[in-house]
Amino acid sequence: MHYWLLKSEPDAYSIDDLKRQEVGTWDGVRNYMARNNLRAMKKGDLLFFYHSSTTVIGIAGIAEVEREAYPDPSQFKKAGKYYDAKATKAKPIWSAIDVRFKKKFKEAITLAVLKNDPVLADMILTQKGSRLSVQPVTESHFKHILKTYKV
Repeated sequence: MHYWLLKSEPDAYSIDDLKRQEVGTWDGVRNYMARNNLRAMKKGDLLFFYHSSTTVIGIAGIAEVEREAYPDPSQFKKAGKYYDAKATKAKPIWSAIDVRFKKKFKEAITLAVLKNDPVLADMILTQKGSRLSVQPVTESHFKHILKTYKV
């Protein structure tokens, strides 16, 4: 099993949206490194669901990979926000995954708290300038966060 962190702006898609849906599609990723991370995910991998660009920025809950990477349908929708004219059905560029809701935390574990935890000093998320929307998390970091912050 591997561990990941997915960032979303809650006004676009939140942990509450996923909870209501139970299973949701993670699409619209338009960064090659983030896309490659989506493609590396396996069914059952666990994910931190992270809220960005909001009042309380941080890890809001846990989800798991329900369906492994497949061509992101949004790349083919001409009127859509994520349309890519270079993508074809024969040669799709972008990928999506489906995620299943596992747990919403009572309170988000804020970025400030995570950055002040010396055990997480080398976590991608806590690095200066880290903006990657789909990133790996080590098993030790994942378990440390769950244990330390008693979520």
